[in-house]
Amino acid sequence: MKRKIPSLSNEESLFSSIDKETLLKNSPLSVRMRPQSLDEYIGQKHILGEGQLLPRAIAADKLNSVIFYGPPGVGKTTLAQCMSKNTKAHFERLNAVSSNVEELRKIIAASQNRFFSTQTKTIVFIDEIHRFNKGQQDVLMPDLEAGHLVLIGATVFNPFFSLTSPLLSRSLVFELQSLSKEDLVNILKRAIVNKEKGMGFLDIKADDDAISFLADICNGDARKALNALEIGCLTASKNKNQEIEFTLQVAQESIQKKQVVYDKDGDEHYDTASAFIKSMRGSDPDATLYWLAKMIYAGEDPRFIARRICICAAEDVGNADPQALILSNAALQVSEFIGLPEARIPLAQAAVYIACAPKSNAAYMGIEKALSDVKNKKTQNVPQHLKDSSYSGAKKLGNGQNYKYAHNYEGHYVNQEYMPVKAKYYEPTNMGDERKIKERLDELKKQIKS
Repeated sequence: MKRKIPSLSNEESLFSSIDKETLLKNSPLSVRMRPQSLDEYIGQKHILGEGQLLPRAIAADKLNSVIFYGPPGVGKTTLAQCMSKNTKAHFERLNAVSSNVEELRKIIAASQNRFFSTQTKTIVFIDEIHRFNKGQQDVLMPDLEAGHLVLIGATVFNPFFSLTSPLLSRSLVFELQSLSKEDLVNILKRAIVNKEKGMGFLDIKADDDAISFLADICNGDARKALNALEIGCLTASKNKNQEIEFTLQVAQESIQKKQVVYDKDGDEHYDTASAFIKSMRGSDPDATLYWLAKMIYAGEDPRFIARRICICAAEDVGNADPQALILSNAALQVSEFIGLPEARIPLAQAAVYIACAPKSNAAYMGIEKALSDVKNKKTQNVPQHLKDSSYSGAKKLGNGQNYKYAHNYEGHYVNQEYMPVKAKYYEPTNMGDERKIKERLDELKKQIKS
C-alpha cells in the first residue's frame, strides 16, 4: 500500500522544518534588509508622503485593489509586505510565474469562507502579475467585485499594456519610480551598520566614493546595490587594523563595472548629452554611438536619451527625412516599455538613423522666426474669411465669407490671403525629401504670378 503524502497548505512549504531565522540569516542582504514597516521604508515619497492617498488608505485599513508598477528593485514587493503588517485582513502571496488557476481558485474559495464566517477580507499579493494571461486575470473579477478579495499586484511592465481593462478598472495604479541616489546611499549605509540583519557584524570601513559609486551605477535598483555591497564586503581584504576596506576599486569589482566620470545633474551630464546631439547633427554615426554608450554605461535614464533623439530628429533632420521623427518616437515608446538593457538597441537604431539622415533645420528656424515676430511685433488679426463660421450667428458677423475651399480648385490649391502682413518663415532646403517640398512651393509661386 502506497503511503499517502499530505498536501501542503498555502501557509506551509517544503522548508517548514527549517527555522525561519536560519533561512533569513542565509538569505541575500537585499532580502534580509527588507523593511518590515512603512516607517522603515525608504523612497517613493510621491505616493507615500504625508497626506497622500495610499498611506491614508493603509492607516484606515480601507485598502482597495492596487497595482504597483515600476522597474526592478524599487520596493514593489517590499511595499506590499509592509502593507500586510498594517491590515486586519488575511494576507496571501503568490508569484504569477509559479502559480496557476487551481491555486488561485483555492485562495478565492478560502477567502469566501473566511469572509462569510468572520467578516475578514483577504488581500492577495500577486508578484509579476503581468505573467497571468487574460483567463487567469478574469478569474479574479467576480470576487474583487464582491468585495471580500483585495488585490495587490506588482509588475515591471506598463499595466495598461499587460493587464486587462476590467482588472484595471477595479484597481488603483501606482507607479513606483527608480530610487534616487540619496535613497540608495541611505539604504547602503543602513545595511553597513545594521548588526541584526545587515553587515554590522563585520568591521567595515566603507569609503564615501565607493558608496556613491554604487548608488550611481545601480540606476535606482536597491536590490542590485545591496547585493553588490554584500559580495564586496565579504570578499574584500582587511587592513592592518583588521577592518574590511570597501573601496571604490572593490565596489567596481563587486558589480563588474568601472566608474565613468558622469554626474547626472552636473557638467558631465550636459556635456555628454551635448556631444551626443552635435554628433548626430554632424552626421557622425560612430561618435554618436560612443556618446550614447557612455550615457548608457553611466546609468543615464533611457527616457532622457530618447527625448534628445526626438528633439534632434525634429530640429536637425526635419522635413529632409520625415521618417526620422517617426522612428525616434517609436524608440522613445519602445525604450520606455522594455527598459534597459534591451532599450539600448532601439535607441542606437534611432540615433544612427538621425546621424545618417539628410539634414534640414528649416522648420526649426521657421518657428523661431515666427515666435520672434509674435513676441516683438504687433500681433496680426485673423482675416475675416478665415474665422470660424461653424457656430450659430457666425455668418451675421461675416465670419468665413468669401473663403475659398482649396480642394475645389485645380491642384487642390487656390491663391488667397492667409495672413494680413506677409512674412517668410519656412525656407525649405534642397536636402533629402525637403527638395520635393521646395519644388512644390516654387511651382505654386509660378501659378500665383501667372
